[in-house]
Amino acid sequence: MNPHPPARGTPTGPAQPTRADELAALDVRSTPDQRLDPAEVQGLVQLLDGWQVQGAVLQRTFAFRDYHATLAFVNAVAWIAHRGDHHPELQVGYNRCQVQWSTHSAAGLTLKDLICAAQVDALKCHKA
Repeated sequence: MNPHPPARGTPTGPAQPTRADELAALDVRSTPDQRLDPAEVQGLVQLLDGWQVQGAVLQRTFAFRDYHATLAFVNAVAWIAHRGDHHPELQVGYNRCQVQWSTHSAAGLTLKDLICAAQVDALKCHKA
């Protein structure tokens, strides 16, 4: 018996999340930088709202009513990134923000990217 079983939800773990809230609840810091295969990525992206895979990047553009709301969202994403020590590329405009996740050390998408995207989706500041 393995005294240290793989973390739940990792590619080698016993179960992948089946809902966005399960994905968002996973711990980014304890998730390995193991690149996911395209089938794994597509299965998990289906749990997310509006995210698209473009090459080795997971991205979504969020729209807001004004600049203040956009910056509130940017600050919330910054907190997610800081807490998980996993940082996205952000492109910020007056009333929009594009968020791009990718794990450079893995040269592609990892479970970390999908967890962070799910955590961004869980934010209330971008809901209509």
